[in-house]
Amino acid sequence: MSPDRAVNDPEPVLEESTPAAASLPEPRAVTAGLRAAQTAGSAITVLTIVAVLAACYFAKLVIVVLLVAVLLAFILAPIADFLERRRIPRSVSAAIAVLLLMAGLFGASYYSYSKAQDLAHELPKYSGRIRASLEKYVRKAEDLRKSTANVLPNTPTDSNAQKVVVEQQTNWSDYLTRSFGGLTDFLFAMAFIPFLIYFMLSWQEHVRAATVMLFRLENRNTAYVTLGAISKMIRSFIVGNVVVGLFMSGALVIVFGVVHVPYFYFVGFLSGFLSLIPYLGVVIAMAPPLVLGLGRIHGADAIIIVVAVAVVHLVALNVLYPKMIGSRVRLNPLAVTVALLLWGWLWGAMGLILAVPITAAMKIIFDHVDSLRGYGAWLGE
Repeated sequence: MSPDRAVNDPEPVLEESTPAAASLPEPRAVTAGLRAAQTAGSAITVLTIVAVLAACYFAKLVIVVLLVAVLLAFILAPIADFLERRRIPRSVSAAIAVLLLMAGLFGASYYSYSKAQDLAHELPKYSGRIRASLEKYVRKAEDLRKSTANVLPNTPTDSNAQKVVVEQQTNWSDYLTRSFGGLTDFLFAMAFIPFLIYFMLSWQEHVRAATVMLFRLENRNTAYVTLGAISKMIRSFIVGNVVVGLFMSGALVIVFGVVHVPYFYFVGFLSGFLSLIPYLGVVIAMAPPLVLGLGRIHGADAIIIVVAVAVVHLVALNVLYPKMIGSRVRLNPLAVTVALLLWGWLWGAMGLILAVPITAAMKIIFDHVDSLRGYGAWLGE
């Protein structure tokens, strides 16, 4: 290099700081900002969950009615579709399906009422046997009380002490008013179910298309696929439960007939479908045959009933249920147990019935939303 060039082109001097470097935030500030954003996001998530649960609790009657109408609409949809394929207008097909449902419910209610009346007429014939069976347990409880009293030390009592019994006066008018008000609200809400089912069936395609249009353009395909997956899951859930319930009912009808349970065909059908309730169903299904068989069946027959209900329940839910419903629901046992506890607490018996389809629908939604896939993985198998 020539000396002249060295003089004319001096080497650049590096500056210690540039304006761009000075404008960059410090690492600590970035970390603090991320933590604050995560905390705010977690707080919003918790508040959202609390608000949803509060809405489900305070509006439980409305939400339960809507969900029951949705399930019944899915049950009746094949009938409406079949009639529509026969050149019957969709509105007329939906009306015929709803009328068939109401006729079936009326027939089942009338049959159940007539059997209950027959049982009430025959019950006095077996009152002596029932009283004798109950007296055995009363004597055993009395013997246990006496033996316990002999072991425990005697406590001194004042012979001059007087017992004061305070009876609370029941305000029957207030009680009947509260009950009547609750009953009227329930019946008023139930009256909407046939109309909801009719409009869900007759406006099925419109409702689905309008629901998809509520989302942004880039999310409409995901919403359409999610709704389709939920529909398939609900159909599989309903069909699978009906098939499994019929299998359990048939097996229990045979067992109850062998041990001579009164009205075994009716009781077996009832116990079979009660067994569909997860976990608690096996206990609830034992109550009808044991109660109706009180005073008529012996101890060995009662053991046979208990074992039969338990075995049929375990076989059906561990063999048939996974094949019929498991591929669509895909919930792990912990998620099902938590769902039963939560929805049972919120909605009682209806919560136990609706817990599995609600949780399965939530999992499908979580699986199709990127930010919620972690929750779907937690609920899954």
